[in-house]
Amino acid sequence: MDSPWEEDPRADYAPEADWAKLSNEFTNSGYREGIIAGKESALQEGFDAGFAHVGVPIGRDLGSMRGVISAIASFLSSKSQEDPTTLTTAREISSSLAGIRFSDIVPVDQEAEQHAREHLDANDDLIEQSEELLQKREMERLEDMLQRLTAGATSRPLQGRPTREDVIRLKEGILTLSAQLGLDIIP
Repeated sequence: MDSPWEEDPRADYAPEADWAKLSNEFTNSGYREGIIAGKESALQEGFDAGFAHVGVPIGRDLGSMRGVISAIASFLSSKSQEDPTTLTTAREISSSLAGIRFSDIVPVDQEAEQHAREHLDANDDLIEQSEELLQKREMERLEDMLQRLTAGATSRPLQGRPTREDVIRLKEGILTLSAQLGLDIIP
């Protein structure tokens, strides 16, 4: 042991350093996994609540209205009428309902928007839209354009996308039409 190179002065410290490093890595890994599990849990819980309280009721109501007005239009088409205005009204309501998307009438998620605002950069840049959302919007724009070109499309100018108020008016139109026909239908 005359030479300083024969013995490692930190030989006793090496296992402790390895243990500290290993412990630190497991702690960080556990923390990351906990964060991921928490996010996934909250995401699933939010999806379940939104699906049950927003998506299903709106989808069911819209689907029911479409089914009822289709049945009324089919009924009116099958019988000869002196006054074709009821059939025309039924077809107009059906056409209007066909052009409504879920995204047109879903209520705005105020909590999600507030969360997004809180996470904006300090320079208040706008939130970048995902590529998937941009593609969806482009597809919707193309669908709107195609609908305007379709045979039988109304010649009225485009007034924007339908709203929840439009759906309420269409539902009232279905109720009025069914009452005129003596039908007891609840869309």
